[in-house]
Amino acid sequence: MAPTLRCSFSLLAVLGLGACTSGGGNDPAPAATDKLSATAALGEKIFEDPSLSASGQVACASCHESDHAFAGDTVVPIGGVGVDVQGFRNAPSLTYLTQNPAFFFDDEGTPTGGFDRDGRAASLAEQARRPFLAAHEMANASVADVVDELSRAAYAAEFRTVFGDQIFATPDAAFERALFALQKYQQEDTAEFAPFTSKYDAFLAGKTQLTDGELRGFVLFNDPRKGNCAACHPSARADGAPPLFTDFTYDNLGVPRNADIRANDAAGYFDLGLCGPDRTDLAQMRELCGAFKVPTLRNVALTAPYFHNGRFATLTEVLRFYVRRDTHPDEWYPIDPATGLAHKFDDLPADLTVNVNTTEPPYDRRPGDLPALTEPEIQDVVAFLQTLTDGFTP
Repeated sequence: MAPTLRCSFSLLAVLGLGACTSGGGNDPAPAATDKLSATAALGEKIFEDPSLSASGQVACASCHESDHAFAGDTVVPIGGVGVDVQGFRNAPSLTYLTQNPAFFFDDEGTPTGGFDRDGRAASLAEQARRPFLAAHEMANASVADVVDELSRAAYAAEFRTVFGDQIFATPDAAFERALFALQKYQQEDTAEFAPFTSKYDAFLAGKTQLTDGELRGFVLFNDPRKGNCAACHPSARADGAPPLFTDFTYDNLGVPRNADIRANDAAGYFDLGLCGPDRTDLAQMRELCGAFKVPTLRNVALTAPYFHNGRFATLTEVLRFYVRRDTHPDEWYPIDPATGLAHKFDDLPADLTVNVNTTEPPYDRRPGDLPALTEPEIQDVVAFLQTLTDGFTP
């Protein structure tokens, strides 16, 4: 049987969260790490160091900005030797990835887990490898070049102390240690990467109340007949742990093509997510083409623009697209001059548009139907999503 793309949901479990507002603040959110290990501290310095790029101007932190929940604030990053090469995908948030599993197919054949928007990396360390060498990112010509720059960094002596006096003599080994240090930084610095300090966390712990609008949005978010967001972004605790607002699966939403991405100037170019062009091992599984990883919604108010191609600038636009994609396709897709009809799912080859999710609410509607959410309801869901931003003080 062909692998399926599906999301799980239990409305009863979600609505049971109301009991959390009455007290009992035994929320098992991870405690923030006060002091990083020497390896993790090195990882932080590597993360912020632009000298490790061919241009001397691009660091990991250039595309994953701390004040944007370690996501990018542009449609796609700009890098390269001259910092003039545009990338292909929006830079995703690096927060709340420590519980992300490596890629696998579950018992029902559902693709799950993995790092990057197509799940091709198996760990945080592996995820960090490509940016150093990609022509549109840090643009180093080789691992040896990265390590040469690393050996001349201000913290090179610390690197030798942690990994051995002769570590730079073996570039491949030194590069692997640098990637490991980046992983340790993200794993240990929970105050930055997984603080669980949003208003919603305080709500779950019984330390605050949601406003009327936020509460309405919460109900709409979980209602399978309305937003149905929790189908892929579960809002309930899992085994007592705070929710991550992702089920780690993949979905194909038929997001409109983004003319701001230069690669899209070529009519035959398509970013097909799980089956290419960056990921190649699943290229023959055509039923997966166009599917991208379901991201966490934690801090989503900080991570605009949205989707793999940065097509939408605001949460309001995203929600309008969700609920009006099929009832008002002319609002999102180009009009075919021959038929006068919207050319739906224009960022996929015609033979792959069958892969788009058109069965789960709110995507199960037709022109003439009412959208699953009204405009006031959309604003309520946006209000709820804003409660997922870390740094809330009750």
